[in-house]
Amino acid sequence: MKQLETTGLLDERQKFICLSGDKAGLKCESDSVAGAISQRACVYCGARVVLNPITDAYHIIHGPIGCASYTWDLRGSLTSGVETYRNAFSTDLQEKDVIFGGGKKLTGAIDEIVLKFHPKLIFVYATCIVGVIGDDVESICKAAEKKYGIIVIPVKSPGFSGNKSTGYRLACDALLELMSCARPAEKSIGINILGDFNLSGEMWIISEYLKKIGVNIVSRITGDSTCDEIMKAPTAALNIVQCAGSMGYLANRMEEIYGIPFIKVSFFGIEDTTNSLLRIAYALHDGKAVEKAKNFTDKKSKETASLLEPYKRLLHDRKAAIYVGGGYKAISLIRQFRELGIRSVMVGTQTGKKDEYEVIRELADPGTVVLDDANPAELEKFMRQTGADILVGGVKERPLAYKLAVAFCDHNHERKQPLAGYDGAVNFAKEINMTINSPVWKLLKEEAAV
Repeated sequence: MKQLETTGLLDERQKFICLSGDKAGLKCESDSVAGAISQRACVYCGARVVLNPITDAYHIIHGPIGCASYTWDLRGSLTSGVETYRNAFSTDLQEKDVIFGGGKKLTGAIDEIVLKFHPKLIFVYATCIVGVIGDDVESICKAAEKKYGIIVIPVKSPGFSGNKSTGYRLACDALLELMSCARPAEKSIGINILGDFNLSGEMWIISEYLKKIGVNIVSRITGDSTCDEIMKAPTAALNIVQCAGSMGYLANRMEEIYGIPFIKVSFFGIEDTTNSLLRIAYALHDGKAVEKAKNFTDKKSKETASLLEPYKRLLHDRKAAIYVGGGYKAISLIRQFRELGIRSVMVGTQTGKKDEYEVIRELADPGTVVLDDANPAELEKFMRQTGADILVGGVKERPLAYKLAVAFCDHNHERKQPLAGYDGAVNFAKEINMTINSPVWKLLKEEAAV
């Protein structure tokens, strides 16, 4: 495909789509185009997905009940401790509250949670309607802190105030506020893991790898973490950032405030997992950790590559379309598909950054369609145009793939098996093979042709 065919797409969207070989840059980090049904979530949802996995935190959604139900248990995050985070509390604002204000309802909700559960930490989310009626959420939270001696953090996240990335930043600001509540403590030689949400237990896999190479974890942000654990984060020597889209801002702010350097890592696929473990050891300037990391990654890389060989023969020369949340995950998936002999013919993200798209354009094969903040019409058009055999995306993209008789792999919040690390690379290959080589797609295409 030498030229990009954009007939039938919105004119305003032309600059958000390009081919990997194009010299012109790709427009990104902008609000969604009005009239396009964006696959992005809202500001409130962006904040909620980051903060939700803190296992002992309480979350009050100050708004209509629909906002609470929309984000209830929205991450596939697992816990090794309490399951408080699986609950969602709502002030359930009604028409009368919109007219007269919902401040009293919020105060009552905080009082009730404190009386029944005795929490250490409460997050209070201001949703769209609260942004319109102007409830003073910040003052109510401060009054509750003074009254009960606990931490109550407002997250001002009305959905119309930006895009999903805005919600990420607001969540990171809330985490910084939580860290500021801790007493000063001595620095350690450990690390903070930023942007792993323990989907299907992936944090446990990565933690085990780090343990084997002798790297101590100070804080996990936010998968399987606790209030007290996050408050220890300023004592770490290094931050590693997995989900740069949600945690890049926090890493930068922690470097400014606490002097903690950071590196971006990824644990998807053999290549990225190996490189990440080695880079962590080198960044800590720990000779023993470097030696252990070399031995461990060499052994695991060879073992995993051997396990992938049967799948490579079955998947050779297939074509993949990628549409995920952040740019760093998309980059890893291009490499991971290449390990299986699969070409990536379409790559898009919801919240990718300019530097990430530059890497994608350089890494992808010539003629690969690259797009930012796509809508369903664009995804359908380019999947048809490129002849993709599989789409990797999230829950919103699954029906589209099935409609087109294309295989699908869930790589988002709701997935049920771990896809990170060497263990996850094998799981990924098994799932891709099982779905892409299912006979159902051939039958559906034959039926559609009749």
